[in-house]
Amino acid sequence: MTEALPPCPECSGVYTYEMGALLICPECGHEWSPASAEPAGDGEGAAGGIRDAVGNVLADGDTVTVIKTLKVKGSPSGIKAGTKVRNIRLVDGVDGHDIDCKVDGFGPMQLKSSVVKKA
Repeated sequence: MTEALPPCPECSGVYTYEMGALLICPECGHEWSPASAEPAGDGEGAAGGIRDAVGNVLADGDTVTVIKTLKVKGSPSGIKAGTKVRNIRLVDGVDGHDIDCKVDGFGPMQLKSSVVKKA
């Protein structure tokens, strides 16, 4: 390994590894985008904005596609991969949920930018 990966932001575990566009912690199971961990260090912070799972910068009003099936508490079926979500709004949410939106068939909810890609 030529470069060291950052420790897990949840549990500070040092055994993180890359899988596609995400970093994963095997100790606690937390997944995050390396782009979301970097802006705190660069001068690009606010200008760089929130990025999707593949690194595209998101903006208010964008349309995104869910990249993996998501379980929804209180619903027998979850949000299927490939579901388009229109007119998103970027917020400072809790626990990494930084997209405020309305999903057809489910209503208003918050999503993590690491589970969507710009359409």
